[in-house]
Amino acid sequence: MTVPGRRSSTFTRLIRHGFTDPATAERLLDEEALEPVRHDPVLLDALGATADPDLALRGLVRLAEAQEDTARRQEFLRTLVSAKPLRDRLLGVLGASEALADHLARHPGDWHALLTYEAADLHPGVAEFEHHLAGADDPDALRVAYRRCLLSISARDVCGTTDVAETAAELADLATATLRAALAIARRAAPEDAAQCRLAVIAMGKCGGHELNYVSDVDVIFVGEAVEGAEGADEAKAMRAATRLASHLMRICSDTTVEGTIWPVDANLRPEGRNGPLVRTLSSHVAYYQRWAKTWEFQALLKARPVAGDLSLGEEYVQALAPMVWQAAERENFVPDVQKMRRRVVDNIPAGQVDRELKLGPGGLRDVEFAVQLLQLVHGRSDASLHSGTTLEALRALAAGGYVGRADAAQLDEAYRFLRTMEHRIQLHRLRRTHLVPTDEADLRRLGRSLGLRGEPVTELQQAWRRYASVVRRLHEKLFYRPLLDAVAQLAPGEARLSPRAAGQRLQALGYADPVGALRHLEALSSGVTRKAAIQRTLLPVLLGWFADSADPDAGLLGFRKVSDALGKTPWYLRLLRDEGAAAENLARVLSAGRLAPDLLLRAPEAVAILGDPKGLTPRTREHLEQEVLAAVGRADGAEAAVAAARGVRRRELFRTTAADIIGSYGTEESPAESDPGALVDRVGQAVTGLNAATIAGALRAAVRAQWGDELPTRFAVIGMGRFGGHELAYGSDADVLFVHEPREGVDEQEAARAANRIVTEMRRLLQLPTSDPPLLIDADLRPEGRSGPLVRSLKSYEAYYRRWSLVWESQALLRAEPMAGDPDLGRRFIELIDPLRYPVEGLGDDAVREIRRLKARMESERMPRGADPTLHTKLGRGGLSDVEWTVQLLQMRHGWAEPGLRTTRTREALRAAHAAGLIPTEEAQTLDDAWVLASRVRNGVMLVRGRAGDTFPSDGRELAAMGRYLGYDEGHVGDMLDDYRRITRRARAVMEDLFYGS
Repeated sequence: MTVPGRRSSTFTRLIRHGFTDPATAERLLDEEALEPVRHDPVLLDALGATADPDLALRGLVRLAEAQEDTARRQEFLRTLVSAKPLRDRLLGVLGASEALADHLARHPGDWHALLTYEAADLHPGVAEFEHHLAGADDPDALRVAYRRCLLSISARDVCGTTDVAETAAELADLATATLRAALAIARRAAPEDAAQCRLAVIAMGKCGGHELNYVSDVDVIFVGEAVEGAEGADEAKAMRAATRLASHLMRICSDTTVEGTIWPVDANLRPEGRNGPLVRTLSSHVAYYQRWAKTWEFQALLKARPVAGDLSLGEEYVQALAPMVWQAAERENFVPDVQKMRRRVVDNIPAGQVDRELKLGPGGLRDVEFAVQLLQLVHGRSDASLHSGTTLEALRALAAGGYVGRADAAQLDEAYRFLRTMEHRIQLHRLRRTHLVPTDEADLRRLGRSLGLRGEPVTELQQAWRRYASVVRRLHEKLFYRPLLDAVAQLAPGEARLSPRAAGQRLQALGYADPVGALRHLEALSSGVTRKAAIQRTLLPVLLGWFADSADPDAGLLGFRKVSDALGKTPWYLRLLRDEGAAAENLARVLSAGRLAPDLLLRAPEAVAILGDPKGLTPRTREHLEQEVLAAVGRADGAEAAVAAARGVRRRELFRTTAADIIGSYGTEESPAESDPGALVDRVGQAVTGLNAATIAGALRAAVRAQWGDELPTRFAVIGMGRFGGHELAYGSDADVLFVHEPREGVDEQEAARAANRIVTEMRRLLQLPTSDPPLLIDADLRPEGRSGPLVRSLKSYEAYYRRWSLVWESQALLRAEPMAGDPDLGRRFIELIDPLRYPVEGLGDDAVREIRRLKARMESERMPRGADPTLHTKLGRGGLSDVEWTVQLLQMRHGWAEPGLRTTRTREALRAAHAAGLIPTEEAQTLDDAWVLASRVRNGVMLVRGRAGDTFPSDGRELAAMGRYLGYDEGHVGDMLDDYRRITRRARAVMEDLFYGS
């Protein structure tokens, strides 16, 4: 008897042996059921060696109590303590699997199954499992027999008799035997159906690949044929009979009874998935895969294997489809399709589970499997040694053939084995289908101990898991691209490497249209033993993946070579890309998104430093830019040099803006894509407007200094109009302006006018000097009298004109007027002059409204370019920029006098104010805003992709694909992009017709 307050020696020994609840364990050891062995030290040592000694002891007590009588219990316990193999296997299972302990408590004689296998190297196959299932002539008997076999497999697993690959193969063999037994039961239940058809069961997924989990859906495809010569043979009847047999087989395996379930049989990988017939003839399968199958369906067929039913028919199926499988890599968008499917899987993981996902999360099992399968499909066309459905076998073959570096393959093999073992042990506990790492401390402790981590099991487990997941993440991209570098760098003689043909095949499959050119660039960048080449070999595997993820990988790689050639001897360049996490990915995205940003960068390669600065992509304010430009102009020697300096600032800032726009649209690993397209448009409009205003201010200062020093005979201001005044410039927009001056005191008006005209002439000359930069064109056609009127007027002349001659369209144009450069006081007084015109008191009269509507209708009929699709023209087309802006501007002119919020030059701001004032219902306001934002983004995207302005989608396939990526559409979905544009703008046109025309 234990003295109260003291711990017994047993209690202390239990703690030392790894029990976490020694008090309960001590009580259980005192149970009558264990009386013959409770003091046997061998038992305690064996319990302490299990993954969870407390769980093992509870299971042992239940199993002992479940024996039919005292004699059988004593026989069981004597055998247990005397036979070490049985003791290790049984207690190992009880300490790892509560579900199998439940099975043993229901079927207490099944412990004898663990006496069967004595030899450490005995690995049963399908025939042995079929033998053990042979007596199961009904579904429940099959379930019990299946669990008995599972007991043996798990015993070999937890004791280390089999490794994880062998365990997975045994589970697949047991599944094969079970499918055969279930089909036999179904045939006996319906002999007339069995007589009418041949039915083959094709294993897919992990069962087909001989790498099954403890608990997993068993993926299958059914193939049927009519029995030749059978009485009344008819294909339709045979397919109905085969479908009944297949359905019965599925129910036998999938149904849950008091004996539990075996596993769900999943036939959704069949042609057309759930919508397709459960059973098809071989010719129907072939026809589907020839005409309709998607890339992922051929990827799934890598693991197809006949397992049950008519095996000769199953072999015919595999042989008929194999050529199509190994031609899948030649399909258009092959790699993007595969990678897109992988991304979709990750995106569908609930946010709170990503960090616990062992299978689907980043660095998980699926990353290894997808990478291996992709390389198999690319190179298996010409190398039959890669035709394996088993991941680790295929990985070894890839390494042997030089398609994967041997060191990388070894690391990946080790990581995959560890992660699969974790997955097995997690599922084994309750025999539930899960890939989530548990969070409970006791579960983690058991899991860690089951993997041999006995010091600090929880801590060691977390560290090992994160380490191996990190290895997988790092190698996932490297696996595709490192061998390409080895093929051209030739630094490892004696190591198998990709042949030029294989390297070209891989690049082509990855989306490179010119694999020969790509290999030439890789060789130029990475060959040699210099430090520069070594850093490039570190960077390029990841960069190549990012290029391949774009619409134009070749352009990205070419741009990177050019930038590297320009900056290769600059010590900070490669160091920046290597050490600053975001810089390399940002550069890859920018270089492969189109022509504009790379062109800007190649004219000023040092601007790549912007991509490594955490704040580098934040646009500078107009005030900051103007100060920098004016300072540069002040230091310059001459007007032309001054404007060149201002253009240099503009070039750098335009690159900053394009880079921020691209990265905000595409997203990177560290910075996901911007979720608000309107914010991207506003940011671009504000940034381009600011830097153009600063450049014009610089040109103005240069023009004045060249002729008058610092004192001009007349005050001078530049008024922004149109999108310039509205802070809504696109990359390729002209800057609409008005020029206004006011003679200084004592200066003759004619002299002041001559000075003002000379300023405008010189400004325009300076801004039009030949340059390779994107042009900054200033357009003064919105001035009074248009092109017929003087380029510049005095404030007094504007006042006289507007008082006597102003037309309604000119008042409408003045809605966007805002001072942009020059004398701020003069600019302010110009705005005071025009406010009564653009926001007339009591609003517009009916005649003015009719005139605006007439002008709009005339513009629609006369200004649309010949041959342009009016449903896709962003400016003048249906529901485009013009429709939205004229609708908003009519509201501003009618109600701006009474609603202060409408007195703004910005379209979206005025639209929000109109909604707030109750002038536009919520849904209609949102429709107009969506259309305006989308049309603006398309215009920006066209300039980014093509390097020149345009008002409609490009026709070139690659450019159209790049537009799709910019707008957030996956590869191959440009049709959806065009359909969405038409749908959104069609709705906007309907709103415009209602609000603007009053129809």
